[in-house]
Amino acid sequence: MSTETNGAGERFAIGISFGNSSSSIARINPEGKAEVIANEEGDRQIPTVLSYIDGEEYHGSQAKAQLIRNSQNTVAYFRDFVGKNFKSIDPTPCHNSAHPVQTDSTVAFSIRDTASETPNTVSVSEITTRHLRRLKQSATDYLGKEVNSAVITVPTDFTDAQREALTTAAKDAGIEVLQLIHEPVAAALAYDARPEAVLTDKLVVVADLGGTRSDAAVIACRGGMYTILATAHDYELGGANLDKIIIDHFAKEFMKKHKTDPRENARGLAKLKLEGEATRRALSLGTNATLSIESLADGIDYGSTINRTRFELLSNKVFAQFTGLIEQVVKKAGLDVLDIDEVIFSGGTSHTPKIAQLARNIFPETTKILAPSTETTAINPSELAARGAAIQASLIQEFDTEDIEQSIHPMVTATPHLSHAIGVEFSSGDATEFQPLLNTETALPARRVALYSVPKAGGDVLIRVCEGVREIKITKPEPKPKEAKPANDAEDEDSDFDSDEDEEEETREIVWKTQKPIAELAVKGVKAGGKVELMVHINSDLGLQITAREVGGQSAVRGAVESP
Repeated sequence: MSTETNGAGERFAIGISFGNSSSSIARINPEGKAEVIANEEGDRQIPTVLSYIDGEEYHGSQAKAQLIRNSQNTVAYFRDFVGKNFKSIDPTPCHNSAHPVQTDSTVAFSIRDTASETPNTVSVSEITTRHLRRLKQSATDYLGKEVNSAVITVPTDFTDAQREALTTAAKDAGIEVLQLIHEPVAAALAYDARPEAVLTDKLVVVADLGGTRSDAAVIACRGGMYTILATAHDYELGGANLDKIIIDHFAKEFMKKHKTDPRENARGLAKLKLEGEATRRALSLGTNATLSIESLADGIDYGSTINRTRFELLSNKVFAQFTGLIEQVVKKAGLDVLDIDEVIFSGGTSHTPKIAQLARNIFPETTKILAPSTETTAINPSELAARGAAIQASLIQEFDTEDIEQSIHPMVTATPHLSHAIGVEFSSGDATEFQPLLNTETALPARRVALYSVPKAGGDVLIRVCEGVREIKITKPEPKPKEAKPANDAEDEDSDFDSDEDEEEETREIVWKTQKPIAELAVKGVKAGGKVELMVHINSDLGLQITAREVGGQSAVRGAVESP
Protein backbone atom coordinates (compact mmCIF):
# COMPACT_ATOMS: atom_id res chain seq x y z
CA MET A 1 0.00 0.00 0.00
CA SER A 2 1.54 3.33 -0.93
CA THR A 3 1.54 5.91 1.81
CA GLU A 4 0.08 9.30 0.97
CA THR A 5 1.93 12.20 2.48
CA ASN A 6 -0.09 14.58 4.56
CA GLY A 7 -0.17 18.27 3.71
CA ALA A 8 2.23 20.35 5.78
CA GLY A 9 0.90 20.85 9.27
CA GLU A 10 -2.10 18.59 8.66
CA ARG A 11 -2.90 16.34 11.58
CA PHE A 12 -3.91 12.73 11.17
CA ALA A 13 -4.85 11.46 14.62
CA ILE A 14 -5.72 8.08 16.12
CA GLY A 15 -6.66 6.85 19.59
CA ILE A 16 -4.15 4.71 21.47
CA SER A 17 -4.95 2.57 24.47
CA PHE A 18 -1.55 1.88 26.05
CA GLY A 19 -2.00 -0.97 28.52
CA ASN A 20 0.37 -2.85 30.76
CA SER A 21 -0.43 -6.20 29.11
CA SER A 22 -1.83 -5.16 25.74
CA SER A 23 -2.42 -2.04 23.65
CA SER A 24 -4.90 -1.12 20.92
CA ILE A 25 -5.15 1.53 18.22
CA ALA A 26 -8.39 2.96 16.85
CA ARG A 27 -9.62 5.57 14.40
CA ILE A 28 -12.93 7.07 13.31
CA ASN A 29 -13.88 5.52 9.97
CA PRO A 30 -15.47 7.53 7.10
CA GLU A 31 -18.94 6.60 8.44
CA GLY A 32 -18.06 8.36 11.68
CA LYS A 33 -17.82 5.19 13.79
CA ALA A 34 -14.89 4.22 16.02
CA GLU A 35 -13.10 1.09 14.87
CA VAL A 36 -10.12 -0.73 16.32
CA ILE A 37 -7.29 -1.29 13.83
CA ALA A 38 -5.55 -4.65 13.43
CA ASN A 39 -1.76 -4.77 13.15
CA GLU A 40 0.09 -6.73 10.46
CA GLU A 41 -0.47 -10.01 12.37
CA GLY A 42 -4.20 -9.32 12.45
CA ASP A 43 -4.23 -8.64 16.21
CA ARG A 44 -6.58 -5.99 17.54
CA GLN A 45 -5.31 -6.47 21.07
CA ILE A 46 -1.57 -6.13 20.59
CA PRO A 47 0.55 -7.47 23.48
CA THR A 48 2.65 -4.64 24.99
CA VAL A 49 5.83 -6.67 24.47
CA LEU A 50 9.08 -6.11 22.55
CA SER A 51 11.65 -8.84 21.90
CA TYR A 52 15.08 -8.87 20.23
CA ILE A 53 16.86 -11.66 18.33
CA ASP A 54 20.21 -10.87 16.69
CA GLY A 55 19.33 -7.19 16.62
CA GLU A 56 15.95 -7.72 14.99
CA GLU A 57 12.93 -6.28 16.82
CA TYR A 58 9.75 -8.31 17.29
CA HIS A 59 6.55 -6.74 18.57
CA GLY A 60 3.16 -7.84 19.91
CA SER A 61 2.21 -11.53 19.63
CA GLN A 62 5.50 -12.46 17.95
CA ALA A 63 7.40 -10.90 20.86
CA LYS A 64 5.14 -12.53 23.45
CA ALA A 65 5.88 -15.96 21.98
CA GLN A 66 9.59 -15.26 22.71
CA LEU A 67 8.92 -15.30 26.48
CA ILE A 68 9.55 -19.06 26.32
CA ARG A 69 12.90 -19.19 24.49
CA ASN A 70 14.27 -15.68 24.76
CA SER A 71 12.87 -14.24 27.99
CA GLN A 72 16.06 -12.29 28.88
CA ASN A 73 15.74 -10.14 25.73
CA THR A 74 11.96 -9.74 25.89
CA VAL A 75 10.51 -6.66 27.61
CA ALA A 76 6.95 -6.88 28.97
CA TYR A 77 4.70 -5.18 31.59
CA PHE A 78 6.65 -1.90 31.44
CA ARG A 79 3.86 0.69 31.08
CA ASP A 80 3.53 1.38 34.81
CA PHE A 81 7.29 2.03 35.13
CA VAL A 82 7.22 5.04 32.78
CA GLY A 83 8.33 8.23 34.56
CA LYS A 84 8.85 6.42 37.87
CA ASN A 85 11.78 6.32 40.24
CA PHE A 86 13.42 2.87 40.37
CA LYS A 87 13.02 2.64 44.14
CA SER A 88 9.24 3.07 43.90
CA ILE A 89 8.50 0.21 41.48
CA ASP A 90 7.47 -3.37 42.09
CA PRO A 91 9.29 -5.50 39.48
CA THR A 92 7.37 -8.74 40.28
CA PRO A 93 5.29 -8.87 37.04
CA CYS A 94 8.57 -8.99 35.06
CA HIS A 95 9.83 -12.24 36.60
CA ASN A 96 9.47 -14.19 33.37
CA SER A 97 10.81 -11.43 31.08
CA ALA A 98 13.74 -8.97 31.07
CA HIS A 99 14.14 -7.73 34.65
CA PRO A 100 14.20 -3.99 35.41
CA VAL A 101 17.58 -2.50 36.35
CA GLN A 102 18.45 0.93 37.73
CA THR A 103 19.96 3.66 35.55
CA ASP A 104 20.52 7.03 37.25
CA SER A 105 17.32 6.85 39.31
CA THR A 106 15.01 5.58 36.57
CA VAL A 107 14.02 2.14 35.32
CA ALA A 108 15.84 0.44 32.43
CA PHE A 109 16.34 -3.04 30.97
CA SER A 110 19.59 -4.79 30.10
CA ILE A 111 18.95 -6.51 26.75
CA ARG A 112 20.85 -7.57 23.62
CA ASP A 113 18.92 -5.38 21.18
CA THR A 114 21.71 -5.27 18.55
CA ALA A 115 23.62 -7.99 16.70
CA SER A 116 26.48 -7.59 19.23
CA GLU A 117 26.88 -10.09 22.07
CA THR A 118 27.16 -7.33 24.71
CA PRO A 119 23.85 -6.23 26.19
CA ASN A 120 22.75 -2.59 26.15
CA THR A 121 20.98 -0.75 28.93
CA VAL A 122 17.74 0.60 27.43
CA SER A 123 15.61 3.00 29.47
CA VAL A 124 11.90 2.38 29.93
CA SER A 125 11.24 5.67 28.08
CA GLU A 126 13.13 4.38 25.04
CA ILE A 127 11.21 1.05 25.20
CA THR A 128 7.94 3.04 25.34
CA THR A 129 9.04 5.10 22.32
CA ARG A 130 9.81 1.91 20.36
CA HIS A 131 6.45 0.38 21.30
CA LEU A 132 4.49 3.53 20.33
CA ARG A 133 6.49 3.80 17.09
CA ARG A 134 5.39 0.25 16.16
CA LEU A 135 1.75 1.05 16.98
CA LYS A 136 1.97 4.24 14.89
CA GLN A 137 3.50 2.26 11.99
CA SER A 138 0.77 -0.40 12.16
CA ALA A 139 -1.90 2.32 11.99
CA THR A 140 -0.10 4.12 9.15
CA ASP A 141 0.21 0.88 7.11
CA TYR A 142 -3.43 0.04 7.69
CA LEU A 143 -4.78 3.50 6.85
CA GLY A 144 -2.35 4.35 4.05
CA LYS A 145 -1.80 7.78 5.54
CA GLU A 146 0.97 8.97 7.85
CA VAL A 147 -0.35 9.01 11.43
CA ASN A 148 1.32 11.87 13.32
CA SER A 149 -0.82 12.56 16.39
CA ALA A 150 -2.89 10.73 18.98
CA VAL A 151 -5.00 10.83 22.09
CA ILE A 152 -3.53 8.28 24.53
CA THR A 153 -5.34 6.74 27.51
CA VAL A 154 -3.69 6.62 30.94
CA PRO A 155 -4.78 5.15 34.30
CA THR A 156 -6.34 7.58 36.79
CA ASP A 157 -3.32 7.25 39.12
CA PHE A 158 -0.71 8.35 36.57
CA THR A 159 1.32 11.16 38.17
CA ASP A 160 2.29 14.40 36.40
CA ALA A 161 5.85 13.05 36.02
CA GLN A 162 4.48 9.90 34.35
CA ARG A 163 2.24 11.91 32.02
CA GLU A 164 5.18 14.09 31.04
CA ALA A 165 7.46 11.09 30.45
CA LEU A 166 4.80 9.42 28.29
CA THR A 167 4.25 12.60 26.23
CA THR A 168 8.02 12.89 25.64
CA ALA A 169 8.32 9.20 24.67
CA ALA A 170 5.44 9.63 22.19
CA LYS A 171 7.07 12.77 20.74
CA ASP A 172 10.28 10.78 20.17
CA ALA A 173 8.17 8.22 18.28
CA GLY A 174 6.88 11.00 15.99
CA ILE A 175 3.49 11.29 17.70
CA GLU A 176 2.08 14.62 18.85
CA VAL A 177 0.02 13.90 21.96
CA LEU A 178 -3.18 15.91 21.56
CA GLN A 179 -4.41 14.83 24.98
CA LEU A 180 -3.95 12.15 27.63
CA ILE A 181 -7.37 10.98 28.80
CA HIS A 182 -8.26 8.76 31.72
CA GLU A 183 -9.08 5.16 30.81
CA PRO A 184 -12.50 5.11 32.59
CA VAL A 185 -13.56 8.35 30.86
CA ALA A 186 -12.55 6.87 27.48
CA ALA A 187 -14.68 3.78 28.23
CA ALA A 188 -17.72 5.92 29.14
CA LEU A 189 -17.17 8.06 26.04
CA ALA A 190 -17.15 4.97 23.79
CA TYR A 191 -20.69 4.12 24.99
CA ASP A 192 -22.02 7.69 25.00
CA ALA A 193 -20.82 8.38 21.45
CA ARG A 194 -22.95 5.60 19.94
CA PRO A 195 -25.62 7.03 17.61
CA GLU A 196 -28.43 5.41 19.61
CA ALA A 197 -27.16 6.73 22.96
CA VAL A 198 -29.34 9.27 24.77
CA LEU A 199 -27.41 11.83 26.76
CA THR A 200 -28.72 11.79 30.33
CA ASP A 201 -27.32 12.72 33.72
CA LYS A 202 -26.08 9.52 35.30
CA LEU A 203 -23.59 7.96 37.70
CA VAL A 204 -21.41 5.29 36.13
CA VAL A 205 -18.96 2.79 37.57
CA VAL A 206 -16.21 1.75 35.16
CA ALA A 207 -14.56 -1.54 36.15
CA ASP A 208 -11.34 -1.84 34.16
CA LEU A 209 -10.07 -5.39 34.64
CA GLY A 210 -6.67 -5.85 33.00
CA GLY A 211 -4.05 -8.56 32.68
CA THR A 212 -1.93 -7.63 35.72
CA ARG A 213 -3.93 -4.91 37.51
CA SER A 214 -7.51 -3.76 37.95
CA ASP A 215 -8.92 -0.29 38.42
CA ALA A 216 -12.39 1.02 39.17
CA ALA A 217 -13.80 4.54 38.99
CA VAL A 218 -17.09 6.28 39.68
CA ILE A 219 -17.89 8.93 37.08
CA ALA A 220 -20.63 11.55 37.19
CA CYS A 221 -21.87 12.22 33.66
CA ARG A 222 -23.67 15.55 33.73
CA GLY A 223 -24.71 17.29 30.54
CA GLY A 224 -21.91 15.62 28.57
CA MET A 225 -19.23 16.51 31.15
CA TYR A 226 -17.38 13.70 32.94
CA THR A 227 -16.18 14.07 36.51
CA ILE A 228 -14.30 11.32 38.35
CA LEU A 229 -15.69 11.10 41.90
CA ALA A 230 -13.59 8.22 43.23
CA THR A 231 -11.05 5.65 42.08
CA ALA A 232 -9.79 2.34 43.47
CA HIS A 233 -6.82 0.29 42.29
CA ASP A 234 -5.57 -3.23 42.85
CA TYR A 235 -2.09 -3.70 41.40
CA GLU A 236 -2.00 -7.43 42.05
CA LEU A 237 -5.37 -8.43 40.64
CA GLY A 238 -6.00 -9.21 36.99
CA GLY A 239 -6.31 -11.91 34.38
CA ALA A 240 -2.95 -13.30 35.55
CA ASN A 241 -4.57 -14.38 38.84
CA LEU A 242 -7.16 -16.38 36.91
CA ASP A 243 -4.44 -17.81 34.65
CA LYS A 244 -2.59 -18.98 37.77
CA ILE A 245 -5.65 -20.95 38.90
CA ILE A 246 -5.69 -22.77 35.53
CA ILE A 247 -1.89 -23.27 35.60
CA ASP A 248 -2.01 -24.75 39.12
CA HIS A 249 -4.95 -27.00 38.20
CA PHE A 250 -3.12 -28.50 35.20
CA ALA A 251 0.24 -28.64 37.00
CA LYS A 252 -1.31 -30.73 39.81
CA GLU A 253 -2.92 -33.02 37.25
CA PHE A 254 0.48 -33.43 35.54
CA MET A 255 2.18 -34.17 38.88
CA LYS A 256 -0.32 -36.91 39.71
CA LYS A 257 0.64 -38.76 36.52
CA HIS A 258 4.33 -37.95 36.19
CA LYS A 259 5.52 -37.08 39.75
CA THR A 260 7.27 -33.91 38.53
CA ASP A 261 6.18 -30.27 38.85
CA PRO A 262 6.32 -28.49 35.45
CA ARG A 263 6.24 -25.08 37.21
CA GLU A 264 9.74 -25.59 38.65
CA ASN A 265 11.28 -25.37 35.18
CA ALA A 266 11.35 -21.78 33.81
CA ARG A 267 10.52 -22.89 30.27
CA GLY A 268 7.75 -25.22 31.47
CA LEU A 269 6.23 -22.39 33.49
CA ALA A 270 6.41 -19.97 30.53
CA LYS A 271 4.63 -22.53 28.31
CA LEU A 272 1.97 -23.07 30.98
CA LYS A 273 1.47 -19.29 31.31
CA LEU A 274 0.92 -18.74 27.58
CA GLU A 275 -1.38 -21.76 27.25
CA GLY A 276 -3.16 -21.02 30.54
CA GLU A 277 -4.09 -17.54 29.29
CA ALA A 278 -5.36 -18.98 25.98
CA THR A 279 -7.42 -21.54 27.95
CA ARG A 280 -8.98 -18.82 30.12
CA ARG A 281 -9.95 -16.86 27.01
CA ALA A 282 -11.48 -19.98 25.45
CA LEU A 283 -13.54 -20.51 28.62
CA SER A 284 -14.93 -16.98 28.32
CA LEU A 285 -16.40 -17.94 24.94
CA GLY A 286 -17.25 -21.63 25.35
CA THR A 287 -18.04 -24.06 28.16
CA ASN A 288 -14.99 -26.30 27.61
CA ALA A 289 -11.36 -25.68 26.73
CA THR A 290 -8.50 -27.95 25.75
CA LEU A 291 -4.87 -27.35 26.63
CA SER A 292 -2.06 -29.06 24.76
CA ILE A 293 1.67 -28.47 25.32
CA GLU A 294 4.60 -30.17 23.61
CA SER A 295 7.43 -31.23 25.93
CA LEU A 296 6.06 -29.64 29.10
CA ALA A 297 8.60 -31.22 31.48
CA ASP A 298 11.22 -33.98 31.05
CA GLY A 299 10.27 -34.15 27.35
CA ILE A 300 6.71 -35.28 28.18
CA ASP A 301 3.89 -33.95 25.97
CA TYR A 302 0.76 -33.02 27.89
CA GLY A 303 -2.89 -32.51 26.95
CA SER A 304 -6.02 -32.06 29.04
CA THR A 305 -9.40 -30.32 29.20
CA ILE A 306 -11.23 -28.18 31.74
CA ASN A 307 -14.85 -27.03 31.77
CA ARG A 308 -16.18 -23.61 32.72
CA THR A 309 -18.05 -24.81 35.82
CA ARG A 310 -14.86 -26.31 37.31
CA PHE A 311 -12.91 -23.14 36.49
CA GLU A 312 -15.56 -20.93 38.11
CA LEU A 313 -15.57 -23.04 41.28
CA LEU A 314 -11.79 -22.81 41.56
CA SER A 315 -11.85 -19.04 40.89
CA ASN A 316 -14.52 -18.05 43.42
CA LYS A 317 -12.11 -16.20 45.72
CA VAL A 318 -10.56 -14.20 42.87
CA PHE A 319 -14.00 -13.31 41.46
CA ALA A 320 -14.91 -11.97 44.91
CA GLN A 321 -11.84 -9.68 44.76
CA PHE A 322 -13.05 -8.19 41.45
CA THR A 323 -16.56 -7.51 42.78
CA GLY A 324 -15.05 -6.27 46.07
CA LEU A 325 -13.10 -3.63 44.13
CA ILE A 326 -16.35 -2.43 42.51
CA GLU A 327 -18.14 -2.22 45.88
CA GLN A 328 -15.13 -0.44 47.38
CA VAL A 329 -15.14 2.36 44.79
CA VAL A 330 -18.89 3.01 45.22
CA LYS A 331 -18.34 3.30 48.98
CA LYS A 332 -15.31 5.55 48.46
CA ALA A 333 -17.47 7.95 46.43
CA GLY A 334 -19.88 8.15 49.38
CA LEU A 335 -22.61 6.53 47.30
CA ASP A 336 -24.92 3.55 47.53
CA VAL A 337 -25.32 0.86 44.85
CA LEU A 338 -28.85 2.28 44.34
CA ASP A 339 -27.29 5.53 43.05
CA ILE A 340 -25.43 3.82 40.19
CA ASP A 341 -27.14 3.93 36.79
CA GLU A 342 -24.58 1.93 34.79
CA VAL A 343 -21.64 -0.37 35.36
CA ILE A 344 -19.28 -0.50 32.38
CA PHE A 345 -16.91 -3.44 32.17
CA SER A 346 -13.68 -2.59 30.36
CA GLY A 347 -10.37 -4.43 29.85
CA GLY A 348 -9.63 -7.96 28.63
CA THR A 349 -10.51 -9.80 31.86
CA SER A 350 -14.07 -8.38 31.63
CA HIS A 351 -14.80 -11.07 29.01
CA THR A 352 -15.01 -13.61 31.89
CA PRO A 353 -18.80 -14.14 32.08
CA LYS A 354 -19.02 -14.90 35.80
CA ILE A 355 -17.56 -11.56 36.97
CA ALA A 356 -20.30 -9.46 35.33
CA GLN A 357 -22.96 -11.95 36.47
CA LEU A 358 -21.77 -11.59 40.08
CA ALA A 359 -21.85 -7.79 39.72
CA ARG A 360 -25.45 -8.11 38.49
CA ASN A 361 -26.34 -9.52 41.96
CA ILE A 362 -24.84 -6.52 43.78
CA PHE A 363 -26.75 -3.78 41.96
CA PRO A 364 -30.50 -3.18 41.73
CA GLU A 365 -32.48 -4.27 38.66
CA THR A 366 -32.53 -0.69 37.36
CA THR A 367 -28.71 -0.55 37.01
CA LYS A 368 -27.45 -1.47 33.54
CA ILE A 369 -24.52 -3.91 33.63
CA LEU A 370 -22.66 -3.37 30.34
CA ALA A 371 -20.62 -6.51 29.69
CA PRO A 372 -20.81 -9.23 27.00
CA SER A 373 -22.39 -11.79 29.34
CA THR A 374 -25.11 -9.49 30.71
CA GLU A 375 -25.99 -7.16 27.81
CA THR A 376 -26.24 -8.23 24.17
CA THR A 377 -25.46 -4.72 22.89
CA ALA A 378 -22.29 -4.35 25.01
CA ILE A 379 -19.17 -3.14 23.18
CA ASN A 380 -16.12 -5.43 23.28
CA PRO A 381 -14.51 -4.52 26.66
CA SER A 382 -10.98 -4.83 25.20
CA GLU A 383 -11.77 -2.07 22.68
CA LEU A 384 -13.47 0.53 24.87
CA ALA A 385 -10.44 2.62 25.86
CA ALA A 386 -9.02 2.79 22.31
CA ARG A 387 -12.44 3.68 20.85
CA GLY A 388 -12.96 6.45 23.40
CA ALA A 389 -9.50 7.83 22.64
CA ALA A 390 -10.23 7.78 18.87
CA ILE A 391 -13.53 9.64 19.41
CA GLN A 392 -11.72 12.29 21.46
CA ALA A 393 -8.95 12.50 18.81
CA SER A 394 -11.47 13.10 16.03
CA LEU A 395 -13.11 15.86 18.09
CA ILE A 396 -9.90 17.78 18.78
CA GLN A 397 -7.60 17.08 15.84
CA GLU A 398 -8.99 20.14 14.01
CA PHE A 399 -8.17 22.46 16.94
CA ASP A 400 -5.11 24.70 17.01
CA THR A 401 -2.43 23.54 19.43
CA GLU A 402 -3.11 26.59 21.62
CA ASP A 403 -6.82 25.76 21.80
CA ILE A 404 -6.06 22.18 22.81
CA GLU A 405 -3.67 23.38 25.49
CA GLN A 406 -6.31 25.78 26.78
CA SER A 407 -9.09 23.20 26.75
CA ILE A 408 -7.09 20.68 28.81
CA HIS A 409 -5.62 23.26 31.20
CA PRO A 410 -6.46 22.37 34.84
CA MET A 411 -8.30 25.73 35.14
CA VAL A 412 -10.78 24.44 32.57
CA THR A 413 -10.95 20.79 33.54
CA ALA A 414 -11.16 21.40 37.30
CA THR A 415 -14.48 23.27 37.12
CA PRO A 416 -16.60 23.89 40.24
CA HIS A 417 -19.35 21.36 40.91
CA LEU A 418 -22.65 21.35 42.76
CA SER A 419 -22.41 19.74 46.17
CA HIS A 420 -26.22 19.53 46.64
CA ALA A 421 -28.94 18.60 44.20
CA ILE A 422 -31.21 21.44 43.08
CA GLY A 423 -34.79 20.64 42.23
CA VAL A 424 -38.44 21.48 42.61
CA GLU A 425 -40.75 20.80 45.53
CA PHE A 426 -44.38 19.99 44.77
CA SER A 427 -47.14 20.20 47.32
CA SER A 428 -50.38 18.31 46.98
CA GLY A 429 -52.58 18.34 50.07
CA ASP A 430 -50.30 17.87 53.08
CA ALA A 431 -47.64 15.85 51.25
CA THR A 432 -44.61 17.44 49.59
CA GLU A 433 -42.39 15.77 47.04
CA PHE A 434 -38.91 16.82 45.86
CA GLN A 435 -37.82 16.13 42.27
CA PRO A 436 -34.13 16.75 41.45
CA LEU A 437 -33.43 18.86 38.35
CA LEU A 438 -29.64 19.33 38.64
CA ASN A 439 -27.99 16.48 40.48
CA THR A 440 -24.98 16.66 42.76
CA GLU A 441 -21.59 16.83 41.00
CA THR A 442 -22.98 18.76 38.01
CA ALA A 443 -20.16 20.85 36.52
CA LEU A 444 -20.88 24.58 36.59
CA PRO A 445 -22.03 26.73 34.88
CA ALA A 446 -25.04 24.57 34.01
CA ARG A 447 -28.55 25.02 32.69
CA ARG A 448 -31.55 22.69 32.76
CA VAL A 449 -35.09 23.04 31.42
CA ALA A 450 -38.00 20.90 32.62
CA LEU A 451 -41.76 20.66 31.97
CA TYR A 452 -44.20 20.02 34.78
CA SER A 453 -47.92 19.20 34.51
CA VAL A 454 -50.13 21.35 36.70
CA PRO A 455 -53.21 20.18 38.64
CA LYS A 456 -56.13 19.38 36.31
CA ALA A 457 -58.13 22.44 37.41
CA GLY A 458 -55.28 24.85 36.57
CA GLY A 459 -55.16 28.21 38.37
CA ASP A 460 -52.19 29.81 40.15
CA VAL A 461 -49.16 27.52 40.41
CA LEU A 462 -46.46 28.01 43.03
CA ILE A 463 -43.04 26.61 42.14
CA ARG A 464 -40.57 26.16 44.96
CA VAL A 465 -36.90 25.68 43.92
CA CYS A 466 -34.95 23.98 46.71
CA GLU A 467 -31.75 22.19 47.59
CA GLY A 468 -32.35 18.52 48.23
CA VAL A 469 -30.57 15.50 49.67
CA ARG A 470 -31.11 11.87 48.88
CA GLU A 471 -31.50 9.27 51.57
CA ILE A 472 -31.76 5.50 51.47
CA LYS A 473 -35.04 4.32 52.93
CA ILE A 474 -34.98 0.79 54.31
CA THR A 475 -38.31 -1.00 54.75
CA LYS A 476 -38.09 -4.10 56.89
CA PRO A 477 -40.69 -6.79 56.22
CA GLU A 478 -43.36 -7.45 58.86
CA PRO A 479 -42.20 -10.28 61.13
CA LYS A 480 -44.32 -13.38 60.49
CA PRO A 481 -46.12 -14.90 63.48
CA LYS A 482 -44.29 -18.03 64.64
CA GLU A 483 -46.29 -21.24 64.43
CA ALA A 484 -46.50 -23.34 67.55
CA LYS A 485 -44.55 -26.57 67.17
CA PRO A 486 -44.84 -29.92 68.93
CA ALA A 487 -42.33 -30.04 71.77
CA ASN A 488 -40.53 -33.24 70.80
CA ASP A 489 -39.98 -32.45 67.12
CA ALA A 490 -37.10 -34.58 65.86
CA GLU A 491 -36.29 -32.09 63.09
CA ASP A 492 -36.09 -29.18 65.50
CA GLU A 493 -32.39 -28.59 64.87
CA ASP A 494 -32.79 -28.23 61.11
CA SER A 495 -35.84 -26.05 61.32
CA ASP A 496 -33.80 -22.91 62.14
CA PHE A 497 -32.17 -23.02 58.74
CA ASP A 498 -35.39 -23.29 56.82
CA SER A 499 -37.24 -20.54 58.67
CA ASP A 500 -35.09 -17.79 57.11
CA GLU A 501 -35.83 -18.95 53.60
CA ASP A 502 -39.45 -17.80 53.65
CA GLU A 503 -38.76 -14.36 55.10
CA GLU A 504 -38.97 -11.48 52.70
CA GLU A 505 -35.87 -9.38 52.22
CA GLU A 506 -35.82 -5.78 53.36
CA THR A 507 -36.35 -3.28 50.55
CA ARG A 508 -34.05 -0.32 49.98
CA GLU A 509 -35.02 2.70 47.89
CA ILE A 510 -33.84 6.24 47.27
CA VAL A 511 -36.03 9.02 48.66
CA TRP A 512 -35.41 12.73 48.15
CA LYS A 513 -35.94 15.27 50.91
CA THR A 514 -35.95 19.03 50.70
CA GLN A 515 -33.02 20.48 52.57
CA LYS A 516 -33.54 24.22 52.18
CA PRO A 517 -35.65 26.43 49.92
CA ILE A 518 -33.83 28.71 47.44
CA ALA A 519 -36.61 30.61 45.64
CA GLU A 520 -40.35 30.66 45.01
CA LEU A 521 -42.07 31.72 41.79
CA ALA A 522 -45.80 31.95 41.10
CA VAL A 523 -47.21 31.46 37.60
CA LYS A 524 -50.71 32.96 37.63
CA GLY A 525 -53.84 31.71 35.89
CA VAL A 526 -52.55 28.56 34.21
CA LYS A 527 -55.13 26.87 31.93
CA ALA A 528 -56.72 23.66 33.15
CA GLY A 529 -54.54 20.65 32.25
CA GLY A 530 -51.71 22.99 31.21
CA LYS A 531 -47.96 22.66 31.67
CA VAL A 532 -45.33 24.92 33.20
CA GLU A 533 -41.79 25.18 31.83
CA LEU A 534 -39.03 25.89 34.32
CA MET A 535 -35.50 26.90 33.38
CA VAL A 536 -32.72 26.99 35.98
CA HIS A 537 -29.29 28.42 35.15
CA ILE A 538 -26.47 28.22 37.71
CA ASN A 539 -23.27 30.27 37.29
CA SER A 540 -19.87 28.97 38.34
CA ASP A 541 -20.10 31.18 41.47
CA LEU A 542 -23.40 29.41 42.39
CA GLY A 543 -25.60 32.42 41.47
CA LEU A 544 -28.99 31.30 40.06
CA GLN A 545 -31.30 32.63 37.36
CA ILE A 546 -34.76 31.02 37.27
CA THR A 547 -37.46 31.50 34.64
CA ALA A 548 -40.95 29.96 34.77
CA ARG A 549 -43.74 30.29 32.22
CA GLU A 550 -46.87 28.55 31.09
CA VAL A 551 -46.21 26.50 27.95
CA GLY A 552 -47.84 28.47 25.12
CA GLY A 553 -48.19 31.53 27.34
CA GLN A 554 -46.55 34.86 26.48
CA SER A 555 -45.26 36.18 29.78
CA ALA A 556 -42.60 34.59 31.98
CA VAL A 557 -41.78 35.03 35.67
CA ARG A 558 -38.11 35.54 36.41
CA GLY A 559 -36.12 35.35 39.61
CA ALA A 560 -32.44 35.61 40.49
CA VAL A 561 -30.53 34.45 43.55
CA GLU A 562 -27.18 36.04 44.38
CA SER A 563 -24.20 33.73 44.80
CA PRO A 564 -23.74 32.74 48.46
